[in-house]
Amino acid sequence: MSAAILAAMFRFLVRLVLTALALWLAAAIVDGINLYGDTAGARFLSLLLVALIFTLVNTLVKPIVMMVGCALYVLTLGLFGLVVNALMFWLTGWVSEKLSLGFYVDGFWPAFWGAIIVWLAMWVMDLLTPRREVEA
Repeated sequence: MSAAILAAMFRFLVRLVLTALALWLAAAIVDGINLYGDTAGARFLSLLLVALIFTLVNTLVKPIVMMVGCALYVLTLGLFGLVVNALMFWLTGWVSEKLSLGFYVDGFWPAFWGAIIVWLAMWVMDLLTPRREVEA
């Protein structure tokens, strides 16, 4: 494999682990977001799989919802984005529950606050991680 592919895979894995940590933080803080598992290793693996689902939902479903709800974004001056993020978080919890991954979101409001916590945690982690050098 080329160095560029390996570097991209490494960045993806680091981002996946950081997303898993942000999801763990949301589960630890917000009542209504539950993480189940017999061992710490099982919970961590569950979080990695949920982070992958979260990434897929935000990559595949969120752009469609944003396009359909474009007028609501304009009417609410972007605040509708908070609702969309909550819905994507809630969808992640639903898919995770159907796949028995041990991650459960109990309604819209836990999803709303969980999405905000994940967004804030990812923002802080992005500030703390070094940026990739852009080659000319």
